Amino acid sequence: MTEVGNNGKPIGRVTLPGSLETRIPAMSTDSDELNFPAPLRGDRLSIWTLARVFRWKILVTWTLTILETAMLALFPLLIGRSIDGLLTGELSAFQQLVAAMAVLLVVATGRRLYDTRAYGSMRVALGRAQAQRAGGEAVSVINARVLMGRELVDFLEREAPLSITGVIQVIVALIVLFSFHGVLALSAAAAAAAMLGIYAVAAGRFFRLNADLNQQSEAQVAELESRSLARIGAHLLGLRRHEVRLSDTEAIVYALIFAALLAMLAFNLWFAATRTGATTGEIFAIVTYSYEFIETSVILPMTLQSLTRLTEITDRINKSEAAG
Repeated sequence: MTEVGNNGKPIGRVTLPGSLETRIPAMSTDSDELNFPAPLRGDRLSIWTLARVFRWKILVTWTLTILETAMLALFPLLIGRSIDGLLTGELSAFQQLVAAMAVLLVVATGRRLYDTRAYGSMRVALGRAQAQRAGGEAVSVINARVLMGRELVDFLEREAPLSITGVIQVIVALIVLFSFHGVLALSAAAAAAAMLGIYAVAAGRFFRLNADLNQQSEAQVAELESRSLARIGAHLLGLRRHEVRLSDTEAIVYALIFAALLAMLAFNLWFAATRTGATTGEIFAIVTYSYEFIETSVILPMTLQSLTRLTEITDRINKSEAAG
């Protein structure tokens, strides 16, 4: 039986043994309170569903990101030309650099102002969709999965633009390095291939370790509600164990990746200074693009690792609906 409370909201009644009754608010189905996009109500909750439903918001943010990234990618070249120009008394290259900085400031500020609002609305819609599909799951499981679900939006807001940035800057770096000498671009490409090969070997282990960590996280609220120091301690030790295993794997994988990339940087510095006859500004540009190649290349395996984790999370947050 359902009653109406003082606030006009429907109230559900749960009868317990004896005369004790617990009154709990029933889930509201008012259209104004469940005002999330209709496609989220029936589709599998995933990054791809969010990208389709909120495609226009994402298109705006990613367009601004690409514009910002393209400008940043040109900065080392502009700085190198400014150095050579200023050394000879020529100011035009320096003026172009200042103008690019001003445009970048406007674009970057506008993107950040829009991002917060756009991705905030996605988190609200996803959280409501998860709550509606929760069914009879324990509160601890629902809580953990809602938090995990937010990582899907976090990926679209942070990792995806970073990966776009990485791809653009890697391409620009390869083109610029090739314009100076083909060997410079070849060494960078070889380092990138080694990096992706290293991650490919470790991808399966990352998936298993993330699954173990997420499984442990789902039990957290239940363990805390037990108020048993022994159970809470065992749970926290379990989290620590899974986090350490994941961190150790990351440390080894990224050590191998950085070794390959740093070897490329050392080679390009040596080659540019001793084999190309480049000017001071050109050597600066070569070394800077080689270093940026390292910074942006590392983003790519990090993005792949995030996708590995999110693949496991996507399966997990859709379990309750499949079970129903």
